[in-house]
Amino acid sequence: MTGLGATRLGGLLVAVYTLQMAAADSITKFIAGQYAAPQLFALAALIAVALSFVAARRPAEGGTRRALSTGQRPAMAIRSALTVLASVAFFYAFRYLPFADVFLFMALVPVIAALLSGPILGEAIRPTAWIALVFGVAGLLCLMPEGPSMLSIGHGWAGLAVLSGTGSLVAARYIAQRERSTLAQVFYPNLALCVVMTAALPFVWTPMSGADLAWVSVYALILFAARWTVTAALGVLPAYVATPLMNLQFVWMVVIGFLAFGEVPGLGTFLGVTLVIGSGLWLVYDTARPKWREVPATT
Repeated sequence: MTGLGATRLGGLLVAVYTLQMAAADSITKFIAGQYAAPQLFALAALIAVALSFVAARRPAEGGTRRALSTGQRPAMAIRSALTVLASVAFFYAFRYLPFADVFLFMALVPVIAALLSGPILGEAIRPTAWIALVFGVAGLLCLMPEGPSMLSIGHGWAGLAVLSGTGSLVAARYIAQRERSTLAQVFYPNLALCVVMTAALPFVWTPMSGADLAWVSVYALILFAARWTVTAALGVLPAYVATPLMNLQFVWMVVIGFLAFGEVPGLGTFLGVTLVIGSGLWLVYDTARPKWREVPATT
């Protein structure tokens, strides 16, 4: 699939991914105040690794060895390490900061991705894309008119989370450009997360209730599906296009707040949502349209 069809598919996958991540982040916020990061991630990653083996056995995947193999080992190792770092950083960012403050930092993801896409991925970025990125960030600022509170350790974790998380996404796009290893990109980061967190588990383990274990299981299922979804999306969309579309997660949070808690968004929120959606759609359109071709001069 190429051209507009691939771009539309990528945009749809990113939209689904943002909904999945909004749900996963809500569970993270709930669990973060009761348990240490290794306890959540060790269990969730173990479930994700098991699910990867189950998915790899499907006939469509060509067998476990083929589905989980990768020819981009250095890039996969970098992606896995950055995923572990981002997971821990986001966990503590959500523990110490309100959702709004963490999401404000996440507004920087498209800009960082755009800066990295050129030198790492060799993807040319049009001037119109930069304009769209600026409007997207402006939209996110409208969603949170009061801005972040006084800088704290939570803001440090949020900054680290955004940097490492964006690096992981760019690495995923790098791998996706070179091989069709969507399941492998889910398996190895989760395997790394499981190994690292399990090593720390004996020092932080706290008994869990059946209800909390159920929440962790749901979290693992959602995160497994989300990482597979975003890997597929990055296979058809440039990173600097996919990451602004991920800001649709803010929209899901507005919708969830209205439906679940009766919160009526203000004018600034509606303006921010409009800018975020508009900038994302513009980037999709700008990627799908044919590039200008130079007309040879005649004499």
